[in-house]
Amino acid sequence: MTRKQFLEKSLDFLAEEFKRLRWDYPDIKAKERNEKILYWPGEPKEDIMICVLKDQEFREELHRHDFFFFNYAYSCDYEAETEVKGHIIRIKEGECYIGQPFSGYGLRQSEEDEAVVIGVLVQKQMFYREFLPIIASDPTIFRFFLDPQNNAYSEEHLHFAFKTESPIRTLLETMVMEYAHRGEDTQTMLKPLVSALLLHVARRYREIAPVTSGQTLSERIVRYISEHTESVTLSQLSEQFSYHPNYISNLLRKETGSSFSEILLRFRMERAVMLLKSTELSIEEIAAMLGYSDKSNFYKTFRDYYSKSPREYLSQK
Repeated sequence: MTRKQFLEKSLDFLAEEFKRLRWDYPDIKAKERNEKILYWPGEPKEDIMICVLKDQEFREELHRHDFFFFNYAYSCDYEAETEVKGHIIRIKEGECYIGQPFSGYGLRQSEEDEAVVIGVLVQKQMFYREFLPIIASDPTIFRFFLDPQNNAYSEEHLHFAFKTESPIRTLLETMVMEYAHRGEDTQTMLKPLVSALLLHVARRYREIAPVTSGQTLSERIVRYISEHTESVTLSQLSEQFSYHPNYISNLLRKETGSSFSEILLRFRMERAVMLLKSTELSIEEIAAMLGYSDKSNFYKTFRDYYSKSPREYLSQK
C-alpha cells in the first residue's frame, strides 16, 4: 500500500468514526442566558484527538466547547458561525481556525464539492501543562491561549492561512495516519507532532501580526525582553541589536526609567501571575518556564516583588 492509499484509508476511517462520536450539546447558563456546549467527545483518558469531517453538507448548532481545537480546511472551503450569532466567516482550503475553550463556534457546509476538515482537539489542562511553554515567548499569542482561564466566555479565535511551503499539511496527515491506527503509544507520538504544529502556528502568527512602525530602539529592546523572559541577558541583547551591553543598559535606564534587570523582573512577575491565575501548573513548572532553575529563588523573588507568597497573592485576588 502506498502512502497516499494509506492516508486516504486513514481519512475515511476517521470520517466514519467522526459520525459515531458523542456530539451532544446540553444547555448551560452563560452570560445570563442558556447556550449549547460541547464537552470532550472522545475517551477521557485521551488528551489529544484527531477528527476528520468529510461531507458535502453539514451544519452544527452554534455552541461552546470545553477544549482547545485547531481546525484545518484540508480540502475545499467551509464556513463557521462564530461567537457573534449570525456572523459567518469562510475558511478557505489551506486556512486554519483556532478556537479557545468556551468561544462560540458552529461548522457549516452546503456545496457540491466534498469538504474535508481535519481537527486537532486538546484537553485544557494538557494544553496548559505540555504546550503552553512552547508558545510562551510570544506575549500576544500567549495571552490568547491563557485568556479562557481568566475570562470563562472569552470570544476569541484565530483564523489565517499558512504559506504554500508550510509543512502543516504533512504534519496533519501524519497525525491522521497515527490516530486512525492508534496503539498504546499513540498519545505519546502525538505530543511532539502537536508541539511542532503549535510552533508553526506561533511562527505564522508572528509573520502576519500587525507590526508597530516607528518604534525606537529602546521600545524594540523592551519588546525583545518581553518575548524572551526565560533566557534573555544583556550579552544576548548586545548580540541581537549590535550595541555594547553598557550602551543598552544606559539607554534603557534613560528612556524607560528602569534598568534591564528591573524590566526583566517586571515581565517575569507579570507572567508568573498570569500562569498562577490561569493554569494548574505547579510552582516548580512555572519557575522553570520563567527561567528560574531553583523553585526557592522564584518563590523568594515573587515574595520580594509582591510582598506576598504566590498562594497568598492568589487568595487575596
